[in-house]
Parts: sequence; C-alpha cells; structure tokens
Amino acid sequence: MKTRRWLHSEDSQAAQSYTARKNSWFGPTILMLGFIPVFTFALGTWQMQRLQWKVALIDELQEKLHREPIFLPKQVNLSAVPEFVYRRVLLRGRWDHRHSMLLGPRVREGSHGYHVVTPLIRSDGSTVLVDRGFVAKEFADADTFKRGEASEVEILGMLRTSHTRNSFTPNNKPTEGTWYWADVNAMADYAGGEAEHVQPVFVEQIYEGSSQDAASRLSKGIPLGRAASVDVRNAHLSYVITWFSLSVFTTAMLARLVLKRRAQNHPRPLPR
Repeated sequence: MKTRRWLHSEDSQAAQSYTARKNSWFGPTILMLGFIPVFTFALGTWQMQRLQWKVALIDELQEKLHREPIFLPKQVNLSAVPEFVYRRVLLRGRWDHRHSMLLGPRVREGSHGYHVVTPLIRSDGSTVLVDRGFVAKEFADADTFKRGEASEVEILGMLRTSHTRNSFTPNNKPTEGTWYWADVNAMADYAGGEAEHVQPVFVEQIYEGSSQDAASRLSKGIPLGRAASVDVRNAHLSYVITWFSLSVFTTAMLARLVLKRRAQNHPRPLPR
C-alpha cells in the first residue's frame, strides 16, 4: 500500500511539472510577414510624396494655362520650351498643307480617327508644327478632310513637347507618312528642317466653340482642336490606398500568427 502511494505521488509531481517542448515562434514565415508591412508602408509613404508632387505640378500647369496668351519669338529658345509647356500662344501664318501629317490612330468620344499636324509658315519666315486636331477615320483615309484657308490665319494653341512613347507604340515611318506618336524633331525634319527654317516647336490648337459646332465640324471633316485643359495623369492616390491597405492587412495577419504561435508554446498538463 505504501509503495502504491509513493508511486502515485511521484506521478502527480511529474504531471504537475511537465512542460511541452517549446518551438520558437520566430521563423521564416514570421520574418516574411514582418517585412511585408514595413515594405508596403514605405511604398505608401513614397506614393504619398509623389501624390503631393503631382498635385503641385498640375496646379502649376493650370496656372500657366490661365495666363494671357503670348506670341512666340521668331527664333524660339528650344531649351526654354519645357518651362512654357501648357502656356497658351498666338500664331499667325499660312498652312503648309504639302507637309501635313496624320498622327494616330486616335479616339475621340468613341470615334476613331487621326490628328492632323500641319506646319505653319509664320509671317516672319519661321515655321512651327501645329496639331490642328482630330478628324474622323473616313475623312483621313479618303484624304478628304478640310485643309483650311490658303490665306493667313491666326490660331490659339498650347505649347507642348514630344509625346512620351511607351514600349507598345510602334516606330514612326516618315517615308511612308505613318506617324504613331509626336516625335517633334523627326516631324520638323520631315517638314523641311533647318533648311526651310522649320523649328522643332509643337503647338496643339485650342478649340473654344460649342459642342454643337464641334459636332458639325467633325461631320464635315474639319480638324477639331482640343480643349484648353491639363491632361496630366494622376493615379498616385489609388497607389497610396493600395499600399497602405496591404500594410494594414499584412500587419493584422502577422499579429494573428504571432498570438497563435505563442499560445501553442504555453505549458500544458499531461492527460490522465
């Protein structure tokens, strides 16, 4: 009987002092989940800075756009052009229809077509490139769009630079008259280059008429200029929301996993 009690007492002490083997809660999974919230939070912060920069840039361009129009000098300082982007300018001269170019394809309100780019020979003898606006595909393909007046014209436009070409945009083929994107230097060379006093200066003509008149112009094949607006893309807010949301989500996952691992490492009594 005494032997039995002694064994029972020894078993009880062993049961009370038993501790399950502890596994470290810190491992590769925890390390990875710990890195992701920090990384995504840093990306969200960076995109927030980019958003503030882009908003300031758009405000600056809007302010330039609403200034009084200016006349371009005879010889434009090309290095200063980027500082005057979106600045409204007044031009007087005659269209050089012989060197007109079709830029596209483009889409305007669901209609497929092209932009007509025509050199404008100014009264001072210099020439600049003018994007006169959109014409529907049927007029462009049949070469029946309105060329415009042969006499001197005055137009209002916005000073621009070469378009940014992405990896999906094909190469221009000047010899075939095919222009997918506005390469101002190549267009100026096509129109005669320095020998013909053509400057690599690109102006987009502004249309300020009514929507009814715009529809009438399009139906007649008359190039329709663009609205006076800043079209700089700003998607940084969506990036900010995405990265910060990922940071919060992965932080919650990390906290849940750590609590679960620590709970598994708590001492547990032996089953009887």
